[in-house]
Amino acid sequence: MARTSTERVNKAFVALIVIVATIGGFMFGYDSGVINGTQAGLDKAFNLSTLGTGLNVGAILLGCAAGAFIAGRLADRIGRRTVMKIAALLFIVSALAAGAASSSLMFILARIVGGLGVGAASVLAPVYISEVVPASVRGRLSSVQQIMIITGLTGAFVANYVLAHSAGGSLGTLWFDQPAWRWMFWLQVIPAAIYFATLLLIPESPRYLVMKGRDSEAETVLTKLFGNDHAHEMVRTIRDSLAVDHHRPRLSDLLDKATGKVRLIVWAGIGLAIFQQLVGINIVFYYGSVLWQSVGFSENDALKINILSGSLSILACLFTILTIDRFGRKPLLLIGSAGMAVTLGILMVCFSTATTVNGSLHLSDQVGITALIAANAYVVFFNLSWGPVMWVMLGEMFPNQIRGSALAVAGLAQWMTNFGISVSFPSMAAGLGLGLTYGFYALSALVSFFFVRKFIHETRGRELEDMVG
Repeated sequence: MARTSTERVNKAFVALIVIVATIGGFMFGYDSGVINGTQAGLDKAFNLSTLGTGLNVGAILLGCAAGAFIAGRLADRIGRRTVMKIAALLFIVSALAAGAASSSLMFILARIVGGLGVGAASVLAPVYISEVVPASVRGRLSSVQQIMIITGLTGAFVANYVLAHSAGGSLGTLWFDQPAWRWMFWLQVIPAAIYFATLLLIPESPRYLVMKGRDSEAETVLTKLFGNDHAHEMVRTIRDSLAVDHHRPRLSDLLDKATGKVRLIVWAGIGLAIFQQLVGINIVFYYGSVLWQSVGFSENDALKINILSGSLSILACLFTILTIDRFGRKPLLLIGSAGMAVTLGILMVCFSTATTVNGSLHLSDQVGITALIAANAYVVFFNLSWGPVMWVMLGEMFPNQIRGSALAVAGLAQWMTNFGISVSFPSMAAGLGLGLTYGFYALSALVSFFFVRKFIHETRGRELEDMVG
C-alpha cells in the first residue's frame, strides 16, 4: 500500500473512527467485568453450586467464542461496520435480559447473547482500525482498544461499587424494589445504545469495499482519510494485493497450498490468542471480588481493589500507546511474559501460605499486602504487553486475503481458552488450592516468553499489503 505520512492524514476523521470503533472495546470490558460484583446476588437468586457459579460466570465466554468466529467470517461478507452494529444490538438485548433473569438458565442464555456481541467487538475493532489508519501509528491507535476494554472493566467496577454502596450491598434493593446486582446489568444499556448510534457516523473499511469490488466507495473513504492525491493509488495497491488470490475469502485459505497444512502465521496467531488467556488474567477480572473476600478483605474493600486494578491497567495501556510504535510489538510481549511469570510466581507462594480460619482462607497482614502488590504488578505487566499487543498483532499480522478467516479462528481459540480458564478456576482453587492454581498461570507465562521468541515476527511500521505467511 502506498506509504502515507501522518501529515497527510485527516486526523479528526481518524480520531472519530478510532473512538467509535473502540466503544466496542468498552462494551467488551463492561460486559466482562460487570459479573465481578454480582456473584452474591446470582448465588442467592439461583441457589448456585460451585460448578453453577463457574457456568454462570463463564456462560458469556461461550457466546464470545461463537461471536468471534462468526464475526470474522461474517465481516468478510456483509462488512465490518455492519457486524459491529449487530453487536451493539446484542449488547442491549443481553443487558435487559440478564438483569431480568428469573432463573439460572435464562441468565446463562442472556449472557451467551451478550457474549456474541463481545466476541464480535473483540475481533472487529482492531482489524477495522488497522484497515483505516496509517502504518506509522497503527500500533498506537489499535492499542486504544485495550484502554477502552480496561475502561469498560473499570467502569463496571465503579458502577458495581456505587450501586452496592447505595443499596448497602449487592443484595440490597434500589429503584422499583429491584436488587442492586440486577441494576448492574441494566446500566449497560446506556453505553450500548451510544455505541450503536455512533457507528452510524463512521464509514465501512476501504479494504473490505475493495474486496467487494466497490472501488469508487473505497476511494471516497480513502480520499476523506488521506486526501485525493493518494486515494486512487491506495485503491490500486489494495486491489493488487488481492489479485494474487482474488476469490471470496474462505477458511481453506488458511491452509498452505503446497503442503495442505495450516499456515505457520495462523498457528502463530492462535498461539498468541491462547497464551493471552492461559496466564489467567480474567481470573482477576471475573473473580477479583470473591478472591479478595476469600482471603480476608471485606466486600467493600474488595470492590475498591478492583477499581485500583482497573486504574493501574489504564495507566499501563497508556504506556503501551506511547511506546508500541517506537519499541515494537515483540519486545513488549517478551517484557510482559517475563514480568507476569515473576509476579504470578510470587502470588503462588503467597497463596500457598494461606490458612483456614472459620472455614475461610486467611493471609497474614504482611503476606496479604505482598499478594496485593504482586497482583496489581501482574495486571500492569499484562496491560502494557499481552493485553493490547495481542489484539494489535491479530489485527495486522495476517495477509488481506485471510485476515477475516484467521481472525475468526484465532478469536475462537482465545475465547474458548478464556472459557476453560474461567470455568475451571472455582474447581481448581477448591481442589488444588490457590497456590498451585496460580503456579499453573505462572508456568504458562514462562512458556509464552519462549513462544514469542521463536514464532512471533515484528510487524511495526509494515503496511498491511506487505504481510505474508
